[in-house]
Amino acid sequence: MISVIITLTFSLQWTSGFAGDSGVTQSPGVLWVEKNQPAEMNCSHNKDASYFQMYWYRQHQGKPMELIAFTTTTTIDLGSFDKNKFSATKEKAENGSFTVRNVDSDDSALYFCAVSQHSVTALLDC
Repeated sequence: MISVIITLTFSLQWTSGFAGDSGVTQSPGVLWVEKNQPAEMNCSHNKDASYFQMYWYRQHQGKPMELIAFTTTTTIDLGSFDKNKFSATKEKAENGSFTVRNVDSDDSALYFCAVSQHSVTALLDC
């Protein structure tokens, strides 16, 4: 039996601004997965625990980036995306993972993770 290998290039790079070290690491850098198998990507950062919000984006060639998942240690929001196709986990503020299940050729894209710091606006009594 011959297996068809679907090449998925997950370019896992994230930078804040145009230069400098963002402190965010994604792995693997390139991922090749056989058709109908899962593809798992990991993201971690060396910022403090206030950076507990993580975002997973996908960009198909020639298309704009789209947000697939927003995660915190207590929330996983896949929006309108198929929860049977995509999943995400985030047990600690410093790292998380994203999985594409049953990979097919439509899943070939660049995948990005980003982290952000939680911010709270204090209301002032005037």
